[in-house]
Amino acid sequence: MKIRPLNDRLLVKRLAEEEKTAGGIIIPDSAKEKPAEGEVAAVGPGKVDDSGKRIVLQVAVGDKVLFSKYGGTDVKLDGEDFLIMREDDILGIIE
Repeated sequence: MKIRPLNDRLLVKRLAEEEKTAGGIIIPDSAKEKPAEGEVAAVGPGKVDDSGKRIVLQVAVGDKVLFSKYGGTDVKLDGEDFLIMREDDILGIIE
C-alpha cells in the first residue's frame, strides 16, 4: 500500500468484530455494529503549531486504538477497508 497520511491524520484498519455473543448466539450481518477498535496502519508526520514547530503524534504504526464511533472517513485501498482520521478522534491506545 502506498499512502502517507498528512499532518495529524492516521490510517486505521478496523479490527474484526465478534460473530457470536458471550451466550453463543450468532449475530447476523444486518445487526452488527461497526467496531470502534482498530490497528494503526500509517501515521502522518504530525501537526504544525502556531510557532511552526511540528508536534509529533502519540500514536504509532501497529498500535491498537479505540476511536469514536462516527469518527474518520471510510476509504477502500487495495480492496481493503480503512479509516482516515485525525489523532483527536482516537480515544485511547489499547495495551
